[in-house]
Amino acid sequence: MKKLIFGIVLLPTLLMAQHKVSGKFSPVKDFTYAFLYQTTPTGTAYVDRSKVETDGSFSIALDSSAASGIYKIVYAIPPEDNNFDFIYDGKEDIKLTFDLEKGLEFKESNENKLWSSYTKSMELVNKAISNFYSKESSDKNAFNDIFKTLKETQEAYENTSRGTLAYTFIKANRPYIPTEFEDVSTYSKNLKRTFLNQVDFENPLLQSSDFLTDRVMAYVFGMASKADDESYKKDIAHLVELMSKATPTVKTSLLQMIWQHFADTNNEVMANYVSDTYLLDLAKEINYTQLADILTAYKNNSIGNRAQNFDIPNLENGQTTSLYDLHGAERYLIIFWSSTCSHCAEELPKVKAIIPQNTKVIAIGIEDGAENWQKEIKNYPDFIHVLGLEKWNNTIVKAYSINATPSYILLDKDKNIIAKPYDFEELQQVLK
Repeated sequence: MKKLIFGIVLLPTLLMAQHKVSGKFSPVKDFTYAFLYQTTPTGTAYVDRSKVETDGSFSIALDSSAASGIYKIVYAIPPEDNNFDFIYDGKEDIKLTFDLEKGLEFKESNENKLWSSYTKSMELVNKAISNFYSKESSDKNAFNDIFKTLKETQEAYENTSRGTLAYTFIKANRPYIPTEFEDVSTYSKNLKRTFLNQVDFENPLLQSSDFLTDRVMAYVFGMASKADDESYKKDIAHLVELMSKATPTVKTSLLQMIWQHFADTNNEVMANYVSDTYLLDLAKEINYTQLADILTAYKNNSIGNRAQNFDIPNLENGQTTSLYDLHGAERYLIIFWSSTCSHCAEELPKVKAIIPQNTKVIAIGIEDGAENWQKEIKNYPDFIHVLGLEKWNNTIVKAYSINATPSYILLDKDKNIIAKPYDFEELQQVLK
């Protein structure tokens, strides 16, 4: 695991501490600091940090002004993948243990112990439901007993948790309970149909937590009977309807996650559908220009679109042409690379060896300076070379939404994008 090494400017603690967040991490060697943040519907705010001691312990004081709500411990980088949430009600200390294999356990904090106990109890009942259907059982008495237990468990925790912050999550998680025997197909349909019914998209506590995002992602991607685009469109439309009264910021955040999932899985059709139908207008509404630019660039670089034009300076005579001015090849391969990139140094010679006669390579060097680049390009005399200074802020890099090197984009003779191979192996298959 990568240790958390980035620096944070500490704010002075002006008020006397009232409560604290403490615990132990294991294995100790994988942790150096615990960073505490408060999460809100609009983002996260840094609170404080603690060095992880040689025995794995840490402790962070909360002053009397610390608001109740959702807090987050970040323990490694990247922070978005190495964190966990907890509830703070302003009335009690939080004491926990976190093990990379065993996970999170609360030693003190009635709020968090209650929510943790609830989730474990529901997990056991859901496992019984899964086992029942996996055996293709038609035993109505067993069916009734399982769902009676589910109902009683839910009601017991709702009654116990009233008046706590945990109640908000327990109620939002209220499951579908059939009133009579249902086969697995009927139960699955009803479970999905009602999955978001208890979720209050306007609740700031839910908006601040991972619960809301996890619930939405499970609904769209974890419960589909068939993962086709039309089913996705129907589910997303239902989601948008349910969160109609939520703020544009909340809608944007949830739909951006869905868009990102489609982008990460190379489903350009659905990514652009989410953008065109919902997300781009929302980004503009809340003046989220960075997201709007990302969505626009992604669509412009989708397969089937004509590649965006850019200048190509001639290194020999100093004249400038452009991508659109190139002619004579059946295909054009754009490679975004860097002279300081180890993967590029490994892959470019392989690329050079497999380029067909009818394919021309345009290699765009993403660089801070020209010196190393000028040395490296001598190894590829048949490539058309473009120097992209300012690295990730280069205009061509930003126009093509490039965030890693090497990146490959294959064009046909008319400069239309026909493939975006993930790596050399995929490029090799595409060129064949």
